[in-house]
This record gives sequence, C-alpha cells and structure tokens, in this order.
Amino acid sequence: MTSLCDHKLSEDVASASTTSEAAHVNEKLTIAQLARIERNRQKALLLRQSRLANQSLSDPKMKVGCKRVVDSGAGFLIEEDGNKAPKKLKIVEEAPPALYVDDDEVSVCDECEKVFVESYLLTHYNYPTCDGCRDTEGKHSLITKTEAKTSYLLSDVDLLIREPPLKFVIRKNPRNDFWGDMKLFLRLQIEKRALEVWETPEKLEEEKDDREEKREIAKRKKYRKNMTKLRQEVRSSLYTMKDRTHVHEYGEDVQLDEDTWKKTCKSCGHEIEFEKM
Repeated sequence: MTSLCDHKLSEDVASASTTSEAAHVNEKLTIAQLARIERNRQKALLLRQSRLANQSLSDPKMKVGCKRVVDSGAGFLIEEDGNKAPKKLKIVEEAPPALYVDDDEVSVCDECEKVFVESYLLTHYNYPTCDGCRDTEGKHSLITKTEAKTSYLLSDVDLLIREPPLKFVIRKNPRNDFWGDMKLFLRLQIEKRALEVWETPEKLEEEKDDREEKREIAKRKKYRKNMTKLRQEVRSSLYTMKDRTHVHEYGEDVQLDEDTWKKTCKSCGHEIEFEKM
C-alpha cells in the first residue's frame, strides 16, 4: 500500500513539474509565436476532420484473421460488433487559450489607427500598417534596388549602411531564374531616405538633370570619335593624317664665348646651347 502511494505521489510530482515547465516555456514565447501555434492547431483539427470524412466515404472495414475490424484513422484497429450500428466519432474542439498581449508588443496602424499585433509590413519592413490597410499597388508598393538607385539617385551606402539601414525582401527574378535575386524595398521608405540625402525634391531633380546632361555630352563625344574613326577607315586613301608633332629646324651655330655655342629654331624660336671641343 505504501509503495502504491509513493508511486502515485511521484507521478503527481512529475506531472506538476511538466506543467510548470510548459508554463515557463509559454512565458518565453512571444504573442506572435503563440498565435502561430494556435493557427497550426486549428489546421491540424481541420485536417483530421477531412480525413475522417474521406474515411466515411470509403470502406474502412477489413478482415484480420476471422474478425472484422474498422480502421479508426488514429493508428489502431477497432473490432466491429455486428449487433450494433457503427457510431460516428465526435470531435471535441477545445477553445483557444486567451492571449494576453503586452503594450510593447502591439502596434497602431497609421491608416485606420487600430491596434494590431502582426502584419506583413511590420514583420518585413518594420512599418506600422495592418494587412487590411495595405495598398500593394499604390502607397505601399515595392521597388527594386536598381530602380531606387536610378530614380532617387541613392547609393548602396544610402540604402544599406546609413542609419537606420533599410529593410528589404529577397525574391527570385521573374524574368530569368538564372539572374540574380531581387532586393525589394518599400517605396515610402525609399522616398523618405531620398529626402534625407538630397534635402528637397527640387535638388533631387536638379541633380538628375545635371547627370542627364553629362551623359548626353559623353554620348556626343563618343559618337564623334566613332564617326571620325569610321571616316578614316572608309576613306583612308583621301584622308590625310595631320602630323601633330613639331620638328625643330635650327639655323646656323652662333658662338657665345670660346667654348659655348647656340642655335635657334627658325619656326618656333627654340634655343639650345652646346659646347664644341
């Protein structure tokens, strides 16, 4: 009798310790993780219901030896009683546990000013907007890194190093799988960072115009250079290459003293002094 009591007491202590450990783990989980766990539990219950419904449509009965058994769908077989009608399994769903949210874990939507816990923009871009107010085609659209550098004249330092670094999402390139992955930024954050760098939209437009003008000048110079080279190749027999190097043509030697002499170029006036032995 004493051993049974001791065994019962040890089981109670073990269950109590397990319960306390589970409670301790739940305290460490964030509200988003608890919500994800609850969603997974609901999905598992729905999956179980669908399996039982499919099982009722098919014939779950089979023979094992001389007995007829029914597959319970839970990993074991139930012997069939021919005198009793089969009973439907009743699924009991437990109510989800109450979630207590701290004030630090909630956010207020900038659009509707409602409190929410988790959203796509908050998770990936740290931008406080709920999923219901997210405008993927307009205000909350995404922009590639290349477009951000071209349209807003931002460098890699402005995007990824300047505090605070902008968050981005990596996606496969839809045009070609062999090209590099795309980095998608939030357009609102890109526009804000551009104002931090260029101060006003007018200065940004002026800088874009200056760079465009420089590109046009460089294109015209390259075009002229290529056309000149082409003319030289096509009309080489008629084209006379101008000699840009100057060759001095000196006059007579003039004696300055006993051993020093000089001579002067007839065209440019360059003088050179030398000694005669």
